[in-house]
Amino acid sequence: MAEETDTAQPDDALASDRLSMRDEDGEIRHQFVEQITHAIHQADIQLLRATVAELHEADLGNLIEALEPDDRVKLVELSGSDFHFSALNEVDDSVREEILEELEPETVAEGVRELESDDAVELLEGLDEADQEEILEKLPPSERDALERSLLYPENSAGRRMQTEFIAVPPDWTVGQAIDYLRDTADLPDRFYEIYAVDHAQHWQGAVSLDALLRARRPVPLSDLIDENRRRVSVLDDQEEVARLFGKYNLVAAPVVDTADRLVGVITIDDVVDVIEEEADEDLKALGGVTSDEELSDNVWTIAKGRFNWLLVNLATAFLASSVLGLFEGQLEKMVALAVLAPIVASQGGNAATQTMTVAVRALATRELGPNNAFRVVVREGLVGLVNGLAFAVITGIAAVAWFKIPGLGIVIGLAIVCNLVAGALGGILIPMVLERVRADPAVASGTFVTTITDVVGFFSFLGIATLWFGLS
Repeated sequence: MAEETDTAQPDDALASDRLSMRDEDGEIRHQFVEQITHAIHQADIQLLRATVAELHEADLGNLIEALEPDDRVKLVELSGSDFHFSALNEVDDSVREEILEELEPETVAEGVRELESDDAVELLEGLDEADQEEILEKLPPSERDALERSLLYPENSAGRRMQTEFIAVPPDWTVGQAIDYLRDTADLPDRFYEIYAVDHAQHWQGAVSLDALLRARRPVPLSDLIDENRRRVSVLDDQEEVARLFGKYNLVAAPVVDTADRLVGVITIDDVVDVIEEEADEDLKALGGVTSDEELSDNVWTIAKGRFNWLLVNLATAFLASSVLGLFEGQLEKMVALAVLAPIVASQGGNAATQTMTVAVRALATRELGPNNAFRVVVREGLVGLVNGLAFAVITGIAAVAWFKIPGLGIVIGLAIVCNLVAGALGGILIPMVLERVRADPAVASGTFVTTITDVVGFFSFLGIATLWFGLS
């Protein structure tokens, strides 16, 4: 007994010495990161393995990102078999690629073998083909073939997202046979929500949910429980469409079939949550003219290079808008107030257009806006622009007259505000709809075009109305 107590003491002391990873706000404690960093530098394998083993993969991913780049690879190497490679799917793409490039292919291959197929594909797909092949060569043929097939499917398709581990049984089994199979088979998926019936050639026959299976008597034929109309997806379906299907029909899992209707995988709700987050992140970045693959961990040069092209497009459209001011150079020289107030008109139109564009892009992405309701929504947005335009025409007109003491200036800027807010509202919805129709991504391109329209219309309407009203030439 004394010997057992002595051998347990180091582990107990280790547990008491370790800091809690997160503070009361859920943020990683700086002291915790420092402790892990010190353990890495001291090659304290015992502490690192004990810490890594008890962390959830998401928490381990957060810890990896909090470490200095040189310490990340050392953490993986020192943790050995206690390090779960699924944590690398929780970090930025650039961080993951840096770590995988530094590790030996044998080490990565061993880590990949412990992952479910969908996690393994996600880990490998960001690498170039040469690195992928080098790692895949270290795997057993059966595992390598399955991953290679998944990697051949198009990017962002259901085939890339699915896991190839699923439970398939013959439709002529009884409930008792199916339950015994689930109990006696060792290499089943870690989590599953239904089982699938297939024929001898793996063709889809239907699905049986676990609640229906467990409520039925053992002698009941499985065919009595099979749902032949269970919603399924194709390996070639876009992942965004799959996510939309899950949301619409409240699914927690969906079988995946190939072009010959053979069952080849399953997509579960945790995969769909990741897709929703990725698509929302991509659309949000696109609205700001930021590339979808930009990460917080990227260096200055990578980020600057990724943003340069879109800024260049914006510069070109800014010159186009400024050229409108050049048309009224003489009028601007005669009345300085016009130069001061013109940006206000353009800015208000741009803000109104951005509001409409944000709603329109989201509605297009979720398929809420389509041919059936397009006309009604366009008219509604135009009327919203008119109402807000009239309201801000009064506010801006009064402010302009009080500021410059020029009679008539309030009417001029008020009319221009109305014109530009209506133009911004219509442009904010029509441009995304047109881009969607021509198969361009509305989130990426709408912003620049809409801003250009509101700048041009704002400057031209304000200066044009002023020229007519005051008789400037």
